[in-house]
Amino acid sequence: MTSVPREGFLLLEDGKLFRGTAVAPGTCFGEVVFNTSMTGYQEILTDPSYRGQIVIMTQPHMGNYGVLEESSESRRPWVEGLLVRRMTERPSGTASDESLPQYLRRWQVPALEDLDTRAVVRHLRHHGSLRGVVTTERDDLESLAAELAEFPTMEGRALVDEVTCSEPWEWPEPPPRQRCHLAVYDFGVKANILRSLAERGARLTIVPARTSAESILELGVDGVVLSNGPGDPEPLTEVVENIRALIACDLPILGICLGHQLLGLALGGRTFKLKFGHHGGNQPVHDQHSGQVAITSQNHGFALDAASLPRQVEVSQRNLNDQTVEAFRVGDRPIYAVQYHPEAAPGPHDASELFDRFLARVVR
Repeated sequence: MTSVPREGFLLLEDGKLFRGTAVAPGTCFGEVVFNTSMTGYQEILTDPSYRGQIVIMTQPHMGNYGVLEESSESRRPWVEGLLVRRMTERPSGTASDESLPQYLRRWQVPALEDLDTRAVVRHLRHHGSLRGVVTTERDDLESLAAELAEFPTMEGRALVDEVTCSEPWEWPEPPPRQRCHLAVYDFGVKANILRSLAERGARLTIVPARTSAESILELGVDGVVLSNGPGDPEPLTEVVENIRALIACDLPILGICLGHQLLGLALGGRTFKLKFGHHGGNQPVHDQHSGQVAITSQNHGFALDAASLPRQVEVSQRNLNDQTVEAFRVGDRPIYAVQYHPEAAPGPHDASELFDRFLARVVR
């Protein structure tokens, strides 16, 4: 077994200190957020939307079933660090390639256990998401506090460029019966978004975040998907202009999470930073037309300002906890956007039919 230091701590920007025991060594800085999912830790770790963030899990036991390579949502973990109450060193069952602690050490993701996660989460709920540093290597609190004060906040960070692909590529699993060809902007796309579209008959070309509208049109695609991703949407002015040009071409467009926010900006709206964001698999979303409530998987720290959206944009779904915008559409045009993750992974499958509704407008 790999030897790791046994002491570690989390220091927040307001000076609050929480001590724990090292699971994986290292030092990392980032925005500290909490996730309320009861399972799916591997999918959370490998979601590119967590770039720049240290994640604390509210579920007290993590690692029970180990790590299986095929369950990853991208090629690597993207969280800066992981904080838990208890970490299982020896997973139950046989369907795992390695334990969660082994996985974290292999990828050099600093992690702590034996942390008072309830106290940390209560602190974040009261004060909002805060910058923090996790370390198992250093004890120079004054120096760490000074470095933390200089660490950038999430506002203004264009983290998409750190997670997007470098070249266009084709989803390697051909659809069972090709119904359409979609371009998917990779702002930090999760594998299950691509899988969900391909299983429904879509051929997929995945393109880098700053691909021009002209290049998309040259592909001859039937529609465009704007994926999830990390960071603040407002600095991505070039991306917003490309989306605005695609809207003018009347292509069917689906925005998911960050893609939802970027589509809203392209239509003339504004975004704002949430106090502590929505991170977990239990967010209730109310549909304004059907009256139905879906329990959804979410991971975002910014939201659209409903009052800033132009008249032709209809807010069709809202979050029941805080009434933030969860979905919108544009008149009778094939333009849809959702703030949650319809592909789940992890989370409930209440919203997966969104893919069917979008493809029904693409294939006509």
